[in-house]
Amino acid sequence: MPSSDGSAGLLATRIAFFVAGFGLAAWAPLVPLAKERLAADDRMLGLLLLCLGAGSVVAMLLTSVSNARYGSKPIILAGGLGLALILPLLTIANTTIGLGTVLFAFGASAGSIDVAMNIHAIEVERATGRPVMSGFHARYSIGEFAGSAAMTAFLSLRLDPFASTLVCSALMMLAIVSAWPRLLATGRTQRGPWFFSPHRSVLLVAALAAVTFLVEGAMLDWSALLLVGRGLLAEAHGGLGFMLFSIAMIVGRLGGDAAVARFGDRALLMFGTLPIVTGFVAVVAAPVAVIAMMGFLLIGLGISNIVPILCRSASKQKMMPVGLAIAVVTAAGYAGILVGPASIGVIAHMVGLPVAFGMLGALMCIATLSAWMVMADYR
Repeated sequence: MPSSDGSAGLLATRIAFFVAGFGLAAWAPLVPLAKERLAADDRMLGLLLLCLGAGSVVAMLLTSVSNARYGSKPIILAGGLGLALILPLLTIANTTIGLGTVLFAFGASAGSIDVAMNIHAIEVERATGRPVMSGFHARYSIGEFAGSAAMTAFLSLRLDPFASTLVCSALMMLAIVSAWPRLLATGRTQRGPWFFSPHRSVLLVAALAAVTFLVEGAMLDWSALLLVGRGLLAEAHGGLGFMLFSIAMIVGRLGGDAAVARFGDRALLMFGTLPIVTGFVAVVAAPVAVIAMMGFLLIGLGISNIVPILCRSASKQKMMPVGLAIAVVTAAGYAGILVGPASIGVIAHMVGLPVAFGMLGALMCIATLSAWMVMADYR
């Protein structure tokens, strides 16, 4: 594939990653409204959110088969349009079954575009002949920030939730349709088996992805409670820790491709261990808020490029189809997000939230220090 084709697909792929992050994050500010509309308790809300995750995981596994037959380009378009079209329905579904069904479809759209755009990113990286995966994931993080901020701003201005989602959906549709012609016509394979038993090396990559997403999910759900519970910040400012973590993730990913080109994937994973260790120690033991905030920044920087590197690693293995390998890794990541925060809650109830965060840090360090195992099969 000529490098000029790869260069032409760079912007389109960045837009696809941005749209995926934007659409999924636009749902977050709508969660309290949905809970109030349905008069759902926490248990019911948890089950409803599980529908979103279930839809994502199912779609991820099916997308690997669809990608082999049709290529990633049409799946990216379908997934992006699906997110845009379903988002407004999340504000008007007024029954538990109705919202659960819509969330499953919304999750399926998110899961399908997630796998397809990562496969497409690998093709673009091969076409350009240089690392670009971290930059793509940075656009996803920027999209998450923009989607959540846009929806929050519209609701703060007292714009009707349905009208707010229509505005966001229109922007998403415009973006994904404009990107579609520039997406690469990736190669397709002939009909083959619908199922491959995942190779041990791919399972290891998937396990590391699950740990990484588990930590990210815990940061989202528990960081404010940790800071407020330790008396470091007032409740109104509890979200500052996750905000700094997210900003550091974006900055780290924007510079990740240059770092990979200079040091290599394996070295970058290993180097990430030091800021992660330092950051978790600061967060757990900080006597003042400033030190804890620096800890969140360090954790975000250290963890920022792990998922892009793991996706690239899955694409290099030769033991199973690349599409299915990417699907296994991303599905494991979503499983980490689904299971992780709840597990942290159980552990925190038993030994306290600071100890639970310390265990997260140890688990994350085990993941980064396993870099030599991850890369061993891809040399």
